[in-house]
Amino acid sequence: MKALKWTLIILGILALTAYFGFGYLKTQTKKASPEETVNFQDGDLKMSVFYCRPFKKEREIFGGLVPYGEVWRTGANEASTFTTSQEINFGGEFLKAGTYTLWTIPGEDEWSVILNSKMYDWGVDFSSKALREAEFDVVKVNVPTWPVPTGVIEQFTIRFGDNGFLILEWDETRVEVPIG
Repeated sequence: MKALKWTLIILGILALTAYFGFGYLKTQTKKASPEETVNFQDGDLKMSVFYCRPFKKEREIFGGLVPYGEVWRTGANEASTFTTSQEINFGGEFLKAGTYTLWTIPGEDEWSVILNSKMYDWGVDFSSKALREAEFDVVKVNVPTWPVPTGVIEQFTIRFGDNGFLILEWDETRVEVPIG
């Protein structure tokens, strides 16, 4: 009986330590890659992207930190999300109103931009592999890469362009997804 009591106490302490330890680690990663929400509104259409913004920090980004040909959570920390209040044309594909996780597969000349219907608590597993499950993909479009016209972008940025595009920029790479 005494052994069971001590086992339960030790397990409780370990569970609390893990819970608060994970919370602490999460706050530390938020400092390095702060959260951002960007919004767009045109009449009744409202769109937003929630993501975390890592910094370049003199690292090789695409083809290095973010490997070519592999799924990227498109930011840091949690999986990024894209929300639209209405049905839209996303890169030439029909997209229903809703919230989706945003994933990309970067390439040197072209990226795949993917919207997935499943919500994930975190963007990667413990081995740093993207948690995306392809069977929940709703839209997958390929778009060309462009050089950033202003030079190097130090902090990963997602924004809506005035010309009806979702724009992703980091380092010297820019990707534009047409939205209509």
